[in-house]
Amino acid sequence: MPRIDSPQNPRLKALKKLQTRRGRTGSGRFAAEGEDLVEAAARAGCEPLDGYRLAGSGLGGAGFHDVAPAALAAASALGSSSRVIGVYEQRWGTPSGPLCLYLHGVGDPGNVGTVLRSAQAFGASCVALGPGCADPHSPKAVRASMGAIFAVELARAAGVDELPGERIALSPSAEEVLHGPLPDGGEGVTLLVGAEREGLPAELVEACERHARIPIASESLNAAMAATVALYEMTRRASRVPG
Repeated sequence: MPRIDSPQNPRLKALKKLQTRRGRTGSGRFAAEGEDLVEAAARAGCEPLDGYRLAGSGLGGAGFHDVAPAALAAASALGSSSRVIGVYEQRWGTPSGPLCLYLHGVGDPGNVGTVLRSAQAFGASCVALGPGCADPHSPKAVRASMGAIFAVELARAAGVDELPGERIALSPSAEEVLHGPLPDGGEGVTLLVGAEREGLPAELVEACERHARIPIASESLNAAMAATVALYEMTRRASRVPG
């Protein structure tokens, strides 16, 4: 394949559009930039779309399409620091157990990406996104996920009725303290996490079977930190020695 030298190349113009939410939604694709993310995709069994395994000249090796560094930088969300870029299909499923994490109104893409990373670390079966959430396929969210975007099941959910198992709303005003581990058998649980300031809407909390809080000394945790602590609590081993 001849080297791509112009930012006006159709592949690079298509890549540039993926930096916008509208472009990603319309195409059902997203870009991952950097060797680490492209390698994480390969480990998860995800391969770039044909013709969209791109690298600055001489950097990508076999199977990569050579691109002049200046042309690649012009199409990149990272600018001149980008060396390798892959374009992938978005994968969406339905909310599933036994451990589903639901986000509502979490508008910061860095938080959404970090939640995906925690979900992978603690073996969550799914991350479901509700209204007001940032796009998990945005450049910032993909980078924050550190490759978890390729390994964690993603779903959309409009309301509590679509979420599996027992629904536990995390609320700082709840009397019950969140406790784990996840019970064996049954349909599992869904943990519901809202934005740091607004939290979960009252009607969403009331629709859940349980309301629980994370005991902390300060007023609040951001969504990514709350989700991480909750996932750890639900996946800790019952046989763990106290203390």
